Amino acid sequence: MTVHDVAASLSDLPELHDLCLSIAVAEAVLNHGGAYRYYTFGARGRGGEKWFSMRNGGGDEYDVVFSAAGAYIRGFDHESAMSPYADDKVWPGVLDTVPEVFRSAVEEPAFQDEDMPMVTCCLWREKEDDRWRTGRIDFPEGERDPDGSGWMFAMLTERTPQAFRSWAKDYYERPVDLDAVRDIYAQRPLDEDIVRRLNPKISLADVRDEIRATGYPVRSS
Repeated sequence: MTVHDVAASLSDLPELHDLCLSIAVAEAVLNHGGAYRYYTFGARGRGGEKWFSMRNGGGDEYDVVFSAAGAYIRGFDHESAMSPYADDKVWPGVLDTVPEVFRSAVEEPAFQDEDMPMVTCCLWREKEDDRWRTGRIDFPEGERDPDGSGWMFAMLTERTPQAFRSWAKDYYERPVDLDAVRDIYAQRPLDEDIVRRLNPKISLADVRDEIRATGYPVRSS
């Protein structure tokens, strides 16, 4: 699998935005306090941008940058055959044709290591586009997932509450209420019932401010 396959599997911009928000909110309730959290969503960057970010703590990461222009996604698998650390340059084709409207995201300092872009794959979609786009890339031979996009973006391509529950059960080594995850994926306003089913140790009051800051709907009481 490569970033080209991911591009064919991603949903459109509004659906991807809601999916990213749901993933981050579900994990925020599961992991109140944020230690070792994988996914976050919030306003960052410039001009009202919102970022959905993944950090696995092992050097791998990705970001979906939602902006007025559309969305830009960059992924970095540090052990990928296409890692820029292999020969001190980004793999040819990965960034070469990214439109100028996403240049600030490409050059975002948080996505660099001493001016070296930390990227093994990227995608973009302008608001007027009818599909996701990628660079023209000759991938290294003999690699099943040469750019890391296959495993990194699995939660965004599977798009189901079951996919989140499977990941969360494995990562947090605890039961995860599937119906509560379904409620969040359906964008049902977060309430005491959903919170308690997903994390019996906390209440809605514990997470209300954090969740509201993401833009996800929250019951007032």
